[in-house]
Amino acid sequence: MAVFNKVILVGRLTRDPECRTFGNGGKVAKFGFAVNNRRKNSQTGQWEDEPMFIDCEAYNRGEFGTLANTIEQYCKKGSQILIEGKLHLDTWDDKTTGQKRQKHKIVVDQMQLLDRREDGQGGAPRSTGAASSSSNRSDGGDHYDAPEPATAGSGGSGEEIPF
Repeated sequence: MAVFNKVILVGRLTRDPECRTFGNGGKVAKFGFAVNNRRKNSQTGQWEDEPMFIDCEAYNRGEFGTLANTIEQYCKKGSQILIEGKLHLDTWDDKTTGQKRQKHKIVVDQMQLLDRREDGQGGAPRSTGAASSSSNRSDGGDHYDAPEPATAGSGGSGEEIPF
């Protein structure tokens, strides 16, 4: 039986990331994330947004991992990001009732900042000189080469992040 556990979502942080360091030098950034599900109301026939709230964790993995640092530095409540990760079932015993509790969370492997920078603060890089009107195209239309969004993954030296 094949196993595949991958989640890709675009949404916004519902709270500022909370970071914690480990004794071995590792770090985790925990944050709330919200996405909208669109559904049609059967009574009114109107489309409605139904928000979903998800807890997320991002770790600095490996010797050169910087994902938690990047999230701590560039993301805040309301930031729009794309996350890629795995679903994880968290289980625990409720201290007050003693019952078994559980919830799904996402362990983030990669993220992309989608907000535009304002006054040098976080977010995706501004398009500087990337727009060009190309009269050499066969269709005669204007052409815009969008810059690649900034990414941060679980490994690498962090040099691929352009900020």
